Amino acid sequence: MAVNYMTAIGYKKLVEELNELESVQRPAISKLIAEARDKGDLSENAEYDAAKEAQGMLEMKISLLKETVATARMIDESKINTNEVQILTRVKIKNTSSGQIMTYMIVSESEANLKEGKLSVTTPIAKGLLGKKIGEKASVTVPSGVMEFEVIEISL
Repeated sequence: MAVNYMTAIGYKKLVEELNELESVQRPAISKLIAEARDKGDLSENAEYDAAKEAQGMLEMKISLLKETVATARMIDESKINTNEVQILTRVKIKNTSSGQIMTYMIVSESEANLKEGKLSVTTPIAKGLLGKKIGEKASVTVPSGVMEFEVIEISL
């Protein structure tokens, strides 16, 4: 089992989502299954099949969230320093070949969201940046080859 490092806020959001799935969505799907079952022959009942499939997907999501919550480790944000790139730091990097500047926050896998600039600690770029200090370069192997990034700034 992988350990999921996260902030207290990230943990709270996961627990809220899990509660929503278990207390609201699970009963709603059970009700749909019961209604579809009441319509007769289950062998030709598309509504029943769809509801059972939705139930399976929901139960899988609940199971994954329970595992994530069970393996979560809280990170004390007050103990994070900006001397080097680490989880929960915001890092501004420059692609040395294209000159493009990007800013990412390194977060746990469950909190990752590229649209919000939150990069999972398990990605090749984040792994290559971890432990780097301002001015240091990181060579990162990505599917398209090797990219080199320079750390410009580290903040919270």
